[in-house]
Amino acid sequence: MYRSRSEQFDDLVLQAVAQLEPRWESELAGVEFAVEEVPSADRPADQLLPDTDPVPLARLEPAWPDARNPAQPAGPARIVLYRRPLLARAEGEEELSELVLDVVIEEFARLLGVDPQAVDPSYPDDD
Repeated sequence: MYRSRSEQFDDLVLQAVAQLEPRWESELAGVEFAVEEVPSADRPADQLLPDTDPVPLARLEPAWPDARNPAQPAGPARIVLYRRPLLARAEGEEELSELVLDVVIEEFARLLGVDPQAVDPSYPDDD
């Protein structure tokens, strides 16, 4: 069956999330994953992290509190991956798959407030 490049990319994101599920199933239940083609042009430059590429690969949207019940989130946290910037940085399907997994791990770790190695011990250590 034919799958478009966009659908194939979506599958890579789902595969990356599936790799984390055995260890993080309950934490992942409150996270929504999405794919956008490119970052929004209206994103202010001061929202970029100082040591990052000017074109982000993903963004994290933490859950927001319910105005009527601040102890409960009104919506799930979202991790949004940007398809075109990720495609531009990978030289093949295998490299793209690894890059998508790394970005999912990094953003999920940011959401949890832990190091990426705590999310996935096989994540490359920068030391």
